[in-house]
Amino acid sequence: MNGSTTKRCYCRSKETGKPLGAACPKLNQRTHGVWSVRQELPPNKDGERRLFRRAGYDTKTDAQDDLDKVRALLNIAGKDDTEGRCRIGDMLETVSASKDPIPDYDETKRKFATGQSLTQHLTIGEWLDQWLAGKNALRKKGKDRYENDVRLHLKPRIGHIRLDRLTVAHLDEMFAGIAETNIEINDANILRRTALDELAQIPWKGREYRRQRKALKEGIAAMPPFRRVTGVSTQHRIKTTLRAALNIALARGLIVFNAAAHVELAPAKRAKALVWTDERIAEWLRTGIKPSPVMVWTPEHAGEFLDFLANREERLYGLFHVITFRGLRRGEGCGLRRTDRNRTQKTLTVATQLVLDGWEVIENAPKTDSGERVVVLDDYTDEVLDEQERRQEAERLECGEAWIDSGRFFTMEDGSPIHPGWLTDYFERLVELSGLPPIRLHDLRHVAASLMLAAGVDVKIVSETLGHSDTRITRDIYQSVMPKAARDAAEATAALVPRGGARKPAEKPAALVSVAGGGAAAWTDGHATGTQDGAKIIEFRPRLVRA
Repeated sequence: MNGSTTKRCYCRSKETGKPLGAACPKLNQRTHGVWSVRQELPPNKDGERRLFRRAGYDTKTDAQDDLDKVRALLNIAGKDDTEGRCRIGDMLETVSASKDPIPDYDETKRKFATGQSLTQHLTIGEWLDQWLAGKNALRKKGKDRYENDVRLHLKPRIGHIRLDRLTVAHLDEMFAGIAETNIEINDANILRRTALDELAQIPWKGREYRRQRKALKEGIAAMPPFRRVTGVSTQHRIKTTLRAALNIALARGLIVFNAAAHVELAPAKRAKALVWTDERIAEWLRTGIKPSPVMVWTPEHAGEFLDFLANREERLYGLFHVITFRGLRRGEGCGLRRTDRNRTQKTLTVATQLVLDGWEVIENAPKTDSGERVVVLDDYTDEVLDEQERRQEAERLECGEAWIDSGRFFTMEDGSPIHPGWLTDYFERLVELSGLPPIRLHDLRHVAASLMLAAGVDVKIVSETLGHSDTRITRDIYQSVMPKAARDAAEATAALVPRGGARKPAEKPAALVSVAGGGAAAWTDGHATGTQDGAKIIEFRPRLVRA
């Protein structure tokens, strides 16, 4: 196609006032006038001719360079590719009108080959919306997590940036902004908490006190509400979400570099599970502060709690028993169906769970593919489930027509499913009533894992029972909870080194301890576990009360 470079100036005739154009005698001077580019483009879809024009070049060389770039872009599409040449022409027409820089050849060729738009540029926000819309295979809770990361953090901070222009510096700036916001939130929370504490100290009676309280309440109302900071773990989750979205963009040829893969954040530390030892309990009673967010009962504590439930004839005893010994998640316990129990094989099939969406309860598949599993029951747990079925049948007869047949194994008194949020609150009340040190409902799952590991159960079996996708998860979370195995290894290592009699410590006789049962019968009639004080055989057989 025809194209050319020309030189012109804006001199006018003194007689007529009209532009001199090519007749200007000064055009032969090197510094007089400017160069321009003119290139014919492929016709548009309606067959109309169009041109690429650009002026303002100081030298012919600069003008010729841009003309060569335009011609190279036109040659990306083959001569017989009418539609492709029209797309290239649309792009160059848009660039000519907007006076944007001429597009990069390699980038345009990549976009052309992958069928991307050559005239429109996606922003990060637009791409994240497209990416989320295509995540149809995700479970609702996982998709909600992605949507929260996008809505609360990614779109407000980097949503305006062009997708193919995102850099690591942009992301460093984003996380620096999150850190600054965290400082502001902490300061605002401290001010509000201080004001509330001051309000609590003002007496209710007395005109002057009432005036002070009213003024302070007005000030508190004007303060921002308590907010949670975006912690390190959440920041890593935000980075993971963005990285996943950019990986898809990379696979589709929208970008050539995933900036999120090269962002460095402070390491996220998982809260370590600690056992409630006597020393930690004493410190907690003195200060009211838990040593760790994740605390685990000893076998003695677990037995005491189950005995407490049995003695008060707790109707949900069976649910807490199964979580304690088989390690079901909260939603899995609430979602367990009567048909999930196999009486002949003495197993429970974990195939569904009840999870929260806000406060709304939805039924969903287990957390991971490995969460769908068959859990083998011991004889005593099987008896507990028999008792639970008899209790539920008695409640059904008592309710009559008001009974709600939800099909769940554990239900409310009218047969309706148990709300997972309610179960958490109820468990915390029961723990408080029992007088035991506090743990979360999910920590009962940690108790189950710790008991199995301390009893010498292979970590692979423990992992499968808990529904972990990898045994490394089980080791990382639970191996340090009951350090009996580590102590045994240390003793075995020390025993390999021969020592003189003077340095050899006196041997201590091993002793079996039986709780709530007594004697050697605990070996066959109880659950073999271990504690930090060594191997102990503890019989957990709370009294069952028939409905």
